[in-house]
Amino acid sequence: MSAVAPLASPAPAASAALACHVHKFGGSSLADAAHIGRLAALVPADARLRPVVVSAMAGTTNALVALGDAAAAGVDWKPGWEALRQRHLETADAFESEAGGPLHVTLEMEFAALARDLQDHASGVDPHAHDARLARIHGCGEQLSSRLAQAALGPDWHRLDAREVLVVHAAEMGAVVDWDASRARLATWRLAHGARDVVITGFVARDADGRDTTLGRNGSDYSAAIFANLFDADALTIWTDVDGVLSADPRLVPDAVCLDAMSYAEACELAYFGAKVLHPQTLAPVQSRGTPVRIRNSRNPAAPGTLIALEAAPAASPVKGLSLVRDVAVLELVGNGLVGVPGMAERMFAALHGAGVSVTMISQGSSEHSICCVVRAEQATRGHDAITAAFADAIAEGQAQGVAVTTDLCVLAAVGDGMVGSQGVAARLFDGLAQARVNIRAIAQGASERNISVAIAQDDATRALRAAHAAFWLSPQTVSVGVIGPGNVGRALLAQLAEVIPSLRARAGVDLRLRAVASSRHMHLSDAALDPDAAGALLDDHAHACDLDAFAAHVRADHLPHAMIVDCSASDGVAAKYADWLAAGIHVVTPNKHAGSGDWQRYTRIAEARVAGHSRFLYEATVGAGLPVIVTLRNLLDTGDTLHAIDGMLSGTLAWLFNSFDGSRPFSDLVREARALGYTEPDPRDDLSGLDVARKLVILAREAGRPLSLADVDVESLVPEALREVPLDVFLDRLSELDAPMQARLDAARADGCGLRHIARLGAGSDASVGVRALPADHACMHTRLTDNLVQFTTARYAENPLVVQGPGAGPQVTAAGVFGDVLAIAHALGARTGWRHA
Repeated sequence: MSAVAPLASPAPAASAALACHVHKFGGSSLADAAHIGRLAALVPADARLRPVVVSAMAGTTNALVALGDAAAAGVDWKPGWEALRQRHLETADAFESEAGGPLHVTLEMEFAALARDLQDHASGVDPHAHDARLARIHGCGEQLSSRLAQAALGPDWHRLDAREVLVVHAAEMGAVVDWDASRARLATWRLAHGARDVVITGFVARDADGRDTTLGRNGSDYSAAIFANLFDADALTIWTDVDGVLSADPRLVPDAVCLDAMSYAEACELAYFGAKVLHPQTLAPVQSRGTPVRIRNSRNPAAPGTLIALEAAPAASPVKGLSLVRDVAVLELVGNGLVGVPGMAERMFAALHGAGVSVTMISQGSSEHSICCVVRAEQATRGHDAITAAFADAIAEGQAQGVAVTTDLCVLAAVGDGMVGSQGVAARLFDGLAQARVNIRAIAQGASERNISVAIAQDDATRALRAAHAAFWLSPQTVSVGVIGPGNVGRALLAQLAEVIPSLRARAGVDLRLRAVASSRHMHLSDAALDPDAAGALLDDHAHACDLDAFAAHVRADHLPHAMIVDCSASDGVAAKYADWLAAGIHVVTPNKHAGSGDWQRYTRIAEARVAGHSRFLYEATVGAGLPVIVTLRNLLDTGDTLHAIDGMLSGTLAWLFNSFDGSRPFSDLVREARALGYTEPDPRDDLSGLDVARKLVILAREAGRPLSLADVDVESLVPEALREVPLDVFLDRLSELDAPMQARLDAARADGCGLRHIARLGAGSDASVGVRALPADHACMHTRLTDNLVQFTTARYAENPLVVQGPGAGPQVTAAGVFGDVLAIAHALGARTGWRHA
């Protein structure tokens, strides 16, 4: 006999002996000889009786269905049959070295019987036996796998063909067990065999007339639950290829978590709505006896799995899991004549029942003006015709407007016992979907409050599932992020992201996923999260030509719930894209002043786009770098205060110049020193012109509700007109021409007991100016340090003693911190567990 690799970790031992512990192994746990060889280690000696129910080897049932279809269609089925035969015989080699041994002989007999059935199926022999023959073909996989499992478990194990004892009959809701007959037959079988340990075929059964049948696809779990009931089992363990029941489909939600425990009710809801681990019928036989069920991973037996029982301990989130039912449609009957008329719903659903249409979800408003239901997409036309026929008289008389069909939908279900009696669960779900720009077509919630189901567009399915999963803090709130402008501020922001992202994910439940970076010429797009530390270099090594539309489309990934673009450039062309991005639901954060101070029509389009796209536009760093200037102004106005004036030092460069200018050194020397220290732009005229300060003042004015434009601001340039257009080197050579006029202004101010500062001022109406002013010694702007910015708000509440915001207002680090603060404000508004303010 060939050796089979042992399990890396043994199954945890039970704490106490049980009378009966049923184990069920799915196809993934029986995928090959190695997996089958591990069964003995997975079935502990914790019970006096250990029935093991097996599915077919992975992929076998699909292959058998294909063989049956091929035979019925007159297609050559022998190559597929031979491939299946070879697979099972090669698997048997691991447990029996002799090809002519009993295991191989038995398998050959099974395949010979399968070939006869396929041949008969192809020729149409005995049409009355068609269904039973097809059931034997489809159920052959369990016959084969049970032989292999018995050989792997050892000579003391018996084998039970479920068809010998399990009696069922077909019903509308699936196979129904004849419990009395099945229990009597099992008792007879056990008396004849006296087996403690037994391998049982899943999926297959017989009807009362002895004809072969099956329990339907995925029916092996149902078989296991049935036999757990028949054996009066104390426990049922279902072995699969995942660690337990997950909070969502991990293929759609990579951060789905394994649930420690759940109630039967929760499990039934999730199973119905498509959770792959459980078949919808599985729990009924064990629920009636209160038998606990544990879902475990045969490939990771060290994991404890998920325990399903009558009740589960309360969880941190009211929602345990979310699942999707795809490919559904909404049928809606609308009519004024439906209002207050008894029996309309009965008439509608009777019509659907008569047409064989299954209803997944029902929704009706209290106005009774319309009633809608969700059905499988392939049944939508049949359902539409049935309802139309049932209400033909009402439609003809104008009492009903007809039946509308909406296709390409899916149903998202949120399930959890913790939802019962908990306030705000629906609000959290709907808010999460709204934040992800997912429109809800229909809503249903039962009186049990254990399930909220919504019908949504199928194209929104993945984004909706991830948004809802994050809304209940089952996974981090994921935000797809693109950063434009890898200059000083952009590089500082990327460095801050690299430092903070890991802790944000763990501490605040927010996943800022950098997926795109761009400069004025190049961009790099990635499906996987980029390392912020290395992102800038990618623009040189692995970049494409910058296309802002393609950049935004990539950031706005359909499979991720939220998208954000952070513009750290100073480009008016990038700012021109904001309205389109916001309308598309992309949040925008920026220190770029062009949008807030540029063309008024563009500014209003941005405001309208924010509303239309349910998106956020934050720009705190456009004024005062990291200082809370805009949010302070907004809070004053939002709480009903009245703005009288704003005075401020809004340039770190000009603040340093005038804090340093005391007459002991020429003004031109200070400008040269500021340039050497990196305080000025490469061309100091960009600072001395006052235009940058004027833009900041326009931003504040507009935030205060005043339709101010740059042309409305009286801006004093400190650059003599003769030097404004000359080359930079000429300007620097002639910089001393600034000295005499500036010294004269300083002397005049001192003569009046004042000092000089560069001030922006917004007064009443459209009174706005920027320039050098002589200020008294007690003015707040006379007490700043170095590059400090200072903004003084004079309001109705702060009239005698104005409100002052002061602090460092220049430098890439503090500006990037201000940008980062806006990023986190949006994350908080989206539901992340941060302590940051709402956007």
